[in-house]
Amino acid sequence: MIKMSVYYPADGGTKFDHDYYRTTHMPLLQERLGDACLRYEIDKGLAGREPGSAPQFVAACHVYAPCLETFQEALGPHRAEISADVANYTDIAPIVQISEVAGG
Repeated sequence: MIKMSVYYPADGGTKFDHDYYRTTHMPLLQERLGDACLRYEIDKGLAGREPGSAPQFVAACHVYAPCLETFQEALGPHRAEISADVANYTDIAPIVQISEVAGG
């Protein structure tokens, strides 16, 4: 299994619409990926390491897929549409990482 994680740095921009992200963008992604999206999770940053400190990321998501090839094949035809929707909820340039889920 693989996981695509997308992180939105707190110091990376001026807006992030959590409601739009949760109710529109991520369901769009899930719909377009179909069976290649086993599930997804959304994180909303609350605090940093020290009590009272700001989070490093305002949000993140984690999309789980059976394997890299299946994920990439499903995403390919919809990449432009999904990327274009980002402007509807943020001006933050995301950090993306694809990982193999090695345990859990």
